[in-house]
Amino acid sequence: MSQTPTELTQALLDAAKKAGADAADAIAIEGTALSIDVRAGTLEQAERAEGRDLGLRVFVGRRVASVSTSDTRAEALTAMAERAVAMARETPEDPYAGLADPSQLARDWDMDALQLADPAEEPAPAELEDDARRAEAAALAHEGITMVHSASATYSAQNVALAASNGFAGGYRRTGRSRSCVAVAGTGLAMERDYDGDSRIFQSDLRSAEDIGDTAAIRALERLNPKRPKTGAYPVLFDERISSSLIGHLVAASNGASVARGASWLRGALGEDVLPKGLSLIEDPHRPRTAASRPFDAEGLATKARKLIDDGVLTGWTLDLANARKLEMESTANAARSVSGGISPTVWNLELTQGDRTREDLMAEMGSGLLVTSMIGSTINPNTGDYSRGAAGWWVENGALAYPVSGVTLAGNLREMLRAITPANDARPWLSRVVPSLLVEGLTLAGD
Repeated sequence: MSQTPTELTQALLDAAKKAGADAADAIAIEGTALSIDVRAGTLEQAERAEGRDLGLRVFVGRRVASVSTSDTRAEALTAMAERAVAMARETPEDPYAGLADPSQLARDWDMDALQLADPAEEPAPAELEDDARRAEAAALAHEGITMVHSASATYSAQNVALAASNGFAGGYRRTGRSRSCVAVAGTGLAMERDYDGDSRIFQSDLRSAEDIGDTAAIRALERLNPKRPKTGAYPVLFDERISSSLIGHLVAASNGASVARGASWLRGALGEDVLPKGLSLIEDPHRPRTAASRPFDAEGLATKARKLIDDGVLTGWTLDLANARKLEMESTANAARSVSGGISPTVWNLELTQGDRTREDLMAEMGSGLLVTSMIGSTINPNTGDYSRGAAGWWVENGALAYPVSGVTLAGNLREMLRAITPANDARPWLSRVVPSLLVEGLTLAGD
């Protein structure tokens, strides 16, 4: 009988101890992924993947090494542990490496409250294919849609287990279900494309395939015959579907690993205003039915809600144990790891304070400017926050949509941009990053 992920992590710890490790932690992921793609009314691709992946991190004094494998045989685990210990003995000492103190470890979490796994049965491939076909058909039903580049439906399930020699052991199951569609309008050099999609933990929460196909088609048709406005400084409204990227730059700059390296435009900004007064950015890893929720982080620490930004003020960094030690601070229980990689800090679910006005209200307020609905490329200076990105969307004239825009570049400085944002009230509450449309005054737009 094959071992469970929990049993495999314990077996890895035993092997590491026998190989001479002073301490160790292990992760095991058992997963299934099913993906169906339809194009031109026929099945284009069907993929199913099943597997187990194991990761082991060992400590020999202050020396550390990580190895991974998908071979779960007992002799393979022994060889893996011996290899890891041999590697650790050859690495330089890291004064900040080490497991959590047992007093820091998570205990008595409530997995049922998080609702990370749909109890419904895994969908049959035919069901996913039907999802993709219906999305494609809905998009093609719109006059002017010349093709559907892709229509897809996916399902995934994972059992995750983590254990460490400091006494921690925990695990959880996670599922995901998605539908997506990319529609193309126009022909030749006048072609434009756009997309829509939805991804949820519970199948019953998914938007219909028809809705996704319809929305992808409408968005693609709206992008036909774009123009380029005159170069200048204008207000820019970041649409809700891409506004989280702006907050993402703030989150990246407050990552403890970047701060510890000195590669952050927010270094030295603790306790300072980084958003307008009245706005807070809250992390809540316990939000039910949300993709980034979890009871503990990758080092076994209990996750908890916190305010990264409180009433506009930056309150702290996002930290794992090692970066917290470097900065002489406490971990915020934000350690993440892959099977093959090391530990690094990352944020869980985020929510930005919403405003009391609609996106249309903000358009009316901006008068003339750009509504951004998609972005390409990114040039961000991590030390200064200087910002430059390609954008497409709609030109707004006298508070109303005038014509589609593409091929323009937005430029500014993130520190200045974020201190001047005005949020709308249109954020989708089920996303892991709940961020409404954001109005930013006075960005430089490079057009004609």
